[in-house]
Amino acid sequence: MKFCRPRLEFSGGWLLAILATITATPVIAETAANFGTFTVSTNSNPAPGTVQGFTGGSYSLSAISNRDRDQKACIGFADPNPDHIMVLENDFSQLTIKVDSNNTDTTLLIQGPDQNTIRCGDDTGKRKDASVSDRNWKRGTYRIWVGTFNSEVKRDYTLTVEQQ
Repeated sequence: MKFCRPRLEFSGGWLLAILATITATPVIAETAANFGTFTVSTNSNPAPGTVQGFTGGSYSLSAISNRDRDQKACIGFADPNPDHIMVLENDFSQLTIKVDSNNTDTTLLIQGPDQNTIRCGDDTGKRKDASVSDRNWKRGTYRIWVGTFNSEVKRDYTLTVEQQ
């Protein structure tokens, strides 16, 4: 029995062109949140959103932005992936996002749907828990990081979103 091996001929470099195109095409991936996605709408009652997580990571939040839209410093360490993804189904004139970590020193960074609108928070009044209270929250997807002042510090927390 005689077997014939097929002969492959490539002319004009078309295989090389296809390989170059495949390797040059950027991969677009949606970054998943460490603790999932939650949705907030004007029909939510009493608190639009309450989720839980824990801090930890060595990624400096100032790498996302040194300052937020009101020139507040963006500080702390967290995981490179956002901890939560918040989807606002409506525009909100005023929202407050609070971290409750039993008064341990936390920070907060929230990146808006356009990725250029950054809101940062640190201590709330006399408490060490972070919060952001701000106006003009546009409908869309927000990425939220909860950080600590020292890298790799693990603290359990509850994050609450309240409509004002």
